[in-house]
Amino acid sequence: MKEWLKFSVAYWHTFRAAGGDPFGSGTKNWPWWGAQEADQLQAAFRTMHANFEFMSKLGVDRWCFHDRDIAPEGSDLAESNKYLDLVAEVALELQKGTNIKPLWGTAQLFMHPRYMHGAATSPNVTVFAYAAAQVKKAMEITQLLGGENYVFWGGREGYQTLLNTDMGLELDNLARFMKMAAAYKKKIDFGGTLLLEPKPQEPTKHQYDWDAATTTSFLRKYDLLDDFKLNVECNHATLAGHTCEHELETARINGVLGNIDANTGDPQIGWDTDQFMTDPRESTLVMGVIIKNGGLGTGGINFDAKIRRESTTIHDLFYAHISGMDAMARGLRNAAALREAGLLDALVAERYASWTAKGGLGQKIIKGKVGFEELEEYALTHPDPAESIGSGRQELAEIYLDMGLK
Repeated sequence: MKEWLKFSVAYWHTFRAAGGDPFGSGTKNWPWWGAQEADQLQAAFRTMHANFEFMSKLGVDRWCFHDRDIAPEGSDLAESNKYLDLVAEVALELQKGTNIKPLWGTAQLFMHPRYMHGAATSPNVTVFAYAAAQVKKAMEITQLLGGENYVFWGGREGYQTLLNTDMGLELDNLARFMKMAAAYKKKIDFGGTLLLEPKPQEPTKHQYDWDAATTTSFLRKYDLLDDFKLNVECNHATLAGHTCEHELETARINGVLGNIDANTGDPQIGWDTDQFMTDPRESTLVMGVIIKNGGLGTGGINFDAKIRRESTTIHDLFYAHISGMDAMARGLRNAAALREAGLLDALVAERYASWTAKGGLGQKIIKGKVGFEELEEYALTHPDPAESIGSGRQELAEIYLDMGLK
């Protein structure tokens, strides 16, 4: 099962999140933070040690990070890069004698005021240049630590209103940025996969990577499909009005499913709550798509999830990750059993039998052997299909699914 379940700990949620929300301050006071000391670099070193201790005790050997999660922002870019190098040295030393390494790294291009209008889509060209320099360094650090992927999440790559936005220029610039990133990956011989992470809104009103279909269309338009895959986050699917299964399947059939941020959202709350996925039905559907995809290649299952504001102990961090791992393992076993039983596959095959019948009209359409004229002749000489169209049998399909949940 370990080959299918490459679990990863999200550094930002697990070790840096304070538990604050729009209506209250943080509730966490983790020991690795120290007594709110002025030396942020020493706190960063301690936090990295805590990360490795946690993963070793949990039995997980992958982690994910933003550059500014692991090292503090300096007074300028050069100092920020220096801090990042120093923390990376600590991580490299801690990795020795272990199998621990990053599943992916990324650059935090959304929190600092310089990115208030976006990074790659900023109307200010100097911001574009600064973002490129930050990604360059973050990709280098990811490569140094043996990272297997590099993620782009466009937290502010979007707009609040079109009244002051040149959407065409911003999308073109975003594509230019991604082409530069792909070129630099090849230049430094980074063997990881580049991943785009869709999200419809929050913090911007409308983000350009709205969902898997929109992001795939962007990659196709700008001839980037050979360079990028998608990192699908389940709670982002919720915000886009989709299920996680839908987003994963959209990515899969387009050949761009690369990684999953395994979390979930509360359907009664309209924002990104980043809860651990614990529902066996949801995890079964998710793992079913991953099985159909033949796995995730260099990708894995990152727990981009946080404990609740009211949960404040280190034990809660362990309970949360254990529950998430157990849920995904149950999902994998259930999905594999459903596939082996074949009931759902048989139901689908029967529903589309007219398209697969040897020598039938469906095969002629698929092979491009008929056009509108031939189809009109067929329709005029055959009974109206309304009487033989067949039932979708959704209720039976759901029974089959529920029978497979353990």
